[in-house]
Amino acid sequence: QVQLVESGGGLVQAGGSLRLSCAASRRTFSSYAMGWFRQAPGRDREFVAAISRSDDNTSYADSVKGRFTISRDNAKNTVYLQMNSLKPEDTAVYYCAARFTSTDNLYSLVSQYRYWGPGTQVTVSS
Repeated sequence: QVQLVESGGGLVQAGGSLRLSCAASRRTFSSYAMGWFRQAPGRDREFVAAISRSDDNTSYADSVKGRFTISRDNAKNTVYLQMNSLKPEDTAVYYCAARFTSTDNLYSLVSQYRYWGPGTQVTVSS
């Protein structure tokens, strides 16, 4: 089992940047594919970005491509989401998720992840 804790959320003006972090409790962090998702009020949780266990592969939702960057530091058991050029429509609770895997695949569905953090609020003002 792995426990996840997000940090770095907050209030920012449109066009600004934030960097989210997700710390994992598991020493075998490098065996987990990681993802970031978000959920706005009244909407379903949606995929934002994913990174493979080896850090070789990444994928992004079209809505954030070119603005957000996912990365990981396996030595620190941490995954990051750098968010630039933020827009009001990026406002949501952001969650990190982990999936144990023996492959270097990417996963973009909520149902594909077993472990979730409690989330961190990101609010972008216009």
